[in-house]
Amino acid sequence: MTPDLTLYDLAGADPALRFSPHCWKIHMALAHKGLTARTVPWGFTEKETIAFSGQKLVPVLLHGDAVVSDSWQIACYLEDTFPERPSLFGGDTGRALSLFINGWADTTLVPVLARLLLPDIHGLIRDEDKDYFRTSREKRFGPLEDLPAGYAEQIERLRAALLPLRHMLARQPFLAGAQPAYADYAVFGMFMWARCTSALALLADDDAVHAWRERMLDAHGGLARRAPTAG
Repeated sequence: MTPDLTLYDLAGADPALRFSPHCWKIHMALAHKGLTARTVPWGFTEKETIAFSGQKLVPVLLHGDAVVSDSWQIACYLEDTFPERPSLFGGDTGRALSLFINGWADTTLVPVLARLLLPDIHGLIRDEDKDYFRTSREKRFGPLEDLPAGYAEQIERLRAALLPLRHMLARQPFLAGAQPAYADYAVFGMFMWARCTSALALLADDDAVHAWRERMLDAHGGLARRAPTAG
């Protein structure tokens, strides 16, 4: 019997455009486990819609009486609740290492990518979300209109930050080894954030990370490659 799962998922003005890096981690984790979830499109200012979760951010997963928020916690919930399905971590050691990679992606890649993506995202979200989005993001990153002037420098920063991945992916096809697992999804979510919202060329064609991204787009029957994009 297929579990009854519901995922609250960040969407643009077009409800089919799903661009949250953290929600994409869970889309890939669900596919890895062979699970499907009914998705509910959610906008930045719909805080009351997910108030039942005790916090204000997506993703939020519902499974029966269980309510789980935060992408890492959801991944652990899927792993522990459905142990008979393919493992996201490959054991406790793999879980610990995946937590490190998840944290690295969130703290290293998000700030660099945000400076590249925020102006485009502002143009893609619902009108009722735009003031909130601008005010909250400009507190950290400055005026959205000023960000494009630094794109070339930010792309170079991104490519430099990817050096540890580049070294590893020159030796093996995925971060997790021969096949992708949650360590890969934790990083790939960041690239789906970019793919869904921006036409910027972030990676050189001969970059090992570029080849990995192409493999990830094709994973699980091309789930990510089929996803709607702004372009």
